[in-house]
Amino acid sequence: MSFVRRTATVFAAATALTVGLAIPALAHVTIQPGTAEQGGFTKVAFRVPNERDDASTVKIEVDFPTDHPLAFVSVKPLPGWDVKVTQGKLPKPVKTEYGDLKEAVTKIVWSGGKINSGEFQEFEVSMGQLPKDTESLTFPTKQTYSGGEVVTWADPPKADGTEAEHPAPTLKLVPASGDDDHHGMASASAAPAGAAPSVTPVAASSASTSDGTARLLGGAGLVVGVIGIVIGALGLRRRPTS
Repeated sequence: MSFVRRTATVFAAATALTVGLAIPALAHVTIQPGTAEQGGFTKVAFRVPNERDDASTVKIEVDFPTDHPLAFVSVKPLPGWDVKVTQGKLPKPVKTEYGDLKEAVTKIVWSGGKINSGEFQEFEVSMGQLPKDTESLTFPTKQTYSGGEVVTWADPPKADGTEAEHPAPTLKLVPASGDDDHHGMASASAAPAGAAPSVTPVAASSASTSDGTARLLGGAGLVVGVIGIVIGALGLRRRPTS
């Protein structure tokens, strides 16, 4: 096999390996951004990619935590999609700064729209007050396809630290930074669960773009690195011995 053909073969193999590693991470249903401050309010987007070539995503159901309920939840209208916010009674009252919380949002369902193959959509929510006594909140999600298939994203992290097959979207909570101006702006954007949907523009779209770009550049860098190593090794093998 000629040097050129061997190089082409190595490039193809490296590309396949990189794509194989990158696609599963990009295909998961996630919450963006993935981090917020304890005790504050935040705006997030549930990012949902379509993983099927022969079906579209037609419904998304997101379960909200009842052990650490959120007193204020509002949604941003999304053209082409209907949204239903379900508020239910909690298993037991939860003490908050606003008193004992007996009811809270337990589920949000988006339906009527379509996410085609090779596309993704972001479903935006404003929520708070975030708890101070936990380091994360999980939002088990069901993704329904036009063919009737339902994929449940609710797996907890594995004990060995590796990612589960269908991980639940998780919002990590960090101690408050003490930035009063930022906290005040976030608090003002939140609305009670029964209020009209929020129409405040959310910055998750720009975060989506930068996150996707970073992943692609990282994958490209890996391919170039692998090719460089292999070409160097082939060059050494072709050098005549003295």
